[in-house]
Amino acid sequence: MRSKPLEEALIDFLEEAARYLQTDVEGGAEVPLELERRGSRSRHAALYCCRPLTSEYIGERWRALAGLTSYARATAAVELIPGLELYVGDDGRGGRWEAARRGRRGLAQVALWMLLEEVFAEQTDFILHRERVERALSALEARTGGSGGGAAAIGTLHGVMIAVPEIALAGGLSIARADAAVEAPEELLPTGPDDGTAPLLVIYRGSEQERRSAQQRARAAFQELLCALRLFGDGRVALGDIGYLRIAQGRWRAFATAGAGRPHGMLVIRDGQEDELRAFCSLIARRRPAQGPIAWALARYELGCGRESEAEALSDYLLALRALLEPEGDARGALAGRLAALCARREERGELVELVSGAHALERAVIMGKTRLSAAEEELVRMLAGHLRALLRDVICGHLEPGLAQLADAILAAELAERERAVQESGEQAAIAPTIRRARFDRRKDASVVPEPTITAPGR
Repeated sequence: MRSKPLEEALIDFLEEAARYLQTDVEGGAEVPLELERRGSRSRHAALYCCRPLTSEYIGERWRALAGLTSYARATAAVELIPGLELYVGDDGRGGRWEAARRGRRGLAQVALWMLLEEVFAEQTDFILHRERVERALSALEARTGGSGGGAAAIGTLHGVMIAVPEIALAGGLSIARADAAVEAPEELLPTGPDDGTAPLLVIYRGSEQERRSAQQRARAAFQELLCALRLFGDGRVALGDIGYLRIAQGRWRAFATAGAGRPHGMLVIRDGQEDELRAFCSLIARRRPAQGPIAWALARYELGCGRESEAEALSDYLLALRALLEPEGDARGALAGRLAALCARREERGELVELVSGAHALERAVIMGKTRLSAAEEELVRMLAGHLRALLRDVICGHLEPGLAQLADAILAAELAERERAVQESGEQAAIAPTIRRARFDRRKDASVVPEPTITAPGR
């Protein structure tokens, strides 16, 4: 299934490239021709024809084409296509294939070159024909596993809004508004006018090699994206519990996505934030720990995000914070002070310590049977979740070291030493103040008895 943003980016590039190349031709440039022999080798006269060397012509102008306005967007879109290396291949021609060995960006650049070749093959002009564009895009889709024998899975995301129709992510993932999906099961399409609050679609596109494991891969990709979105912003994003899977051109079949809970708030991805979101999702996928206290705390945070109510989520958040900030146990009661040291300004730490104390008291009330929280109590739980999210995000992204308890203790110890030095300095100042005042008095007293100078008239 083809992505609309990908198709639009490629068509924009093809149209702009066609205008540039055709202007060059109209200015006097000519596509070189090669005399090619066709037919069997026999005693009969051979048939020769002229073959336009379109690829060489495009290659001579590739640096200029890479400077077109639409080039960067098209390259970024192609770079995210799973199975791109299957389209590019390697026919041993060096040159541009050397660029393909320089990673995903090189592959995307070569793929655009090949796409131009396919669209303008055997032409001596650069007039764009819609049927050739469609054929070239279908070939790109088929060779990368995006259609025919590939797999596609679609689920729903709740609590997210995007400013653009679709955002393509790495690994064959994208999130899209329902009206942007080329194909989707009827069960996921809005039945009335979209007011902007309808759930988004999360789309996974797999290659033919993934047909057997498509459901497991899609479920894992959905969960990985959900984790990244929950760490990206304040909105409590939820994944719909039912998704739909299609193999090749078969029917959509429902499957369980392992989603749960309901959203709280709204995460808004504004226009221009697409690259930031892509980079963040990629970073979380690479750096998310598989085991240890950070992994355990992150899993507990996600459990809290999936709860139906804030009362149920409170213990999950507190357990996660204890794993991060009280590894030695709660005998010292250091959680509140350490959290305040890491998450609050010095003048606001007392307020955060009181918040953690209130959270402990509220947890005891929930254990005793309290199920309905007041608006203020729900806000307290959300504030606690916000501090936990910030710590997890900073550790996974590498802004903080994993040893948060030691870091907090070091901050508190440094501040204690600073206060002790200030007290010591103020005590020394208080001790020497009388001496300074006495010295100043003595200087004034000595000055009062200094004899006035005798003035002698000249010549005497």
